Amino acid sequence: MADYFLERAKVAKVMIEDMFKVKPGETVAITGDTGSDRDFADALAAAAHAVGGLPLILWTPKASQDGQAGINEWPAKALTAALCKVDVWIELQSTIILYSHIWETAMAKNKKLRYLIIADSSIQSLMRTFVGFDISNLEQFLVKVKEMTMKSKVIKITSTNGTNVSYETDLNYAFDIDSGDYSKPKFGTAPGYVNIVPKTGTMKGTIVFDLLMNANVYGTSNHVEFIMKDGRINDVKGGGEAENFKRYLASFDDLNMYKISHNMFGFNPNVRNMCGEVVEDERIWGGVDFGFGHTSPMDMPPLGQVAKSHFDGVVSKVSIFLDDIQIVDDGNVCHPELKSLAYKLIGN
Repeated sequence: MADYFLERAKVAKVMIEDMFKVKPGETVAITGDTGSDRDFADALAAAAHAVGGLPLILWTPKASQDGQAGINEWPAKALTAALCKVDVWIELQSTIILYSHIWETAMAKNKKLRYLIIADSSIQSLMRTFVGFDISNLEQFLVKVKEMTMKSKVIKITSTNGTNVSYETDLNYAFDIDSGDYSKPKFGTAPGYVNIVPKTGTMKGTIVFDLLMNANVYGTSNHVEFIMKDGRINDVKGGGEAENFKRYLASFDDLNMYKISHNMFGFNPNVRNMCGEVVEDERIWGGVDFGFGHTSPMDMPPLGQVAKSHFDGVVSKVSIFLDDIQIVDDGNVCHPELKSLAYKLIGN
């Protein structure tokens, strides 16, 4: 138990001091719900107070659905008003506010906001994801991958699990990274990825998931694969769990829930194996995440892709091709210009 409290305090200190670089007088909002780790919220508040910040914990009942689908279960007006005025917002929600009208309004109106979502990640997962790597080295590597990605016209991703999917890029849409530097206004998620919003209507092929939100896939023999056509889920295959997921999708009665939202290349140097926690697993080194549903106007200007919710799935070990140039081979960085940068992070 003592180790747990020490790890919790260490993660909080790294986030507040090294990543957000909170200054005296800055307001740090920490939102969570009845399914979140209240002890960690208190640790973040204590870390903020220790550097002269002004912590504000906002705690709500756990909503039944994520994003806009859960909007009626939160005190939306009060949350929105508060989050439009803070300097930092760390979201610990077990059912996430992200992509709801609360989040969209705060991000649009609060131009100084530094936001980070970690959802209901365990302390052990946060230790692996946030602690123990050089932020500047990670940023150098991710920026290089991003630059190469932006020069490509078509991205192709394959895996020995049966994944074989491709899409076109659109320079009008988001290409971004998170290295762990949240010291300036931004939409932040856990460090260790390059994120791309595909060109609308271009994704095609097959995605076979090693982990999928709202589906019992990870660590089981269950099989769920998406058949992608024209940028949307055209079919879901894989037996009983696939049928369950079809019903989940249909329950939204929202065609945009079937559309691709974003694709992340995972490059967190500490995340080398999956653990079943989506925030960590999305960043597994040499893997990818696919997000579906709501996409913010920030990432897909000018209007975004409005949907009732958002979900993600992970393929843990992939090969990545930027046009005809391969940068990752079966989970290993293989491009000559990237290998030396990767060595600084993970060695051979």
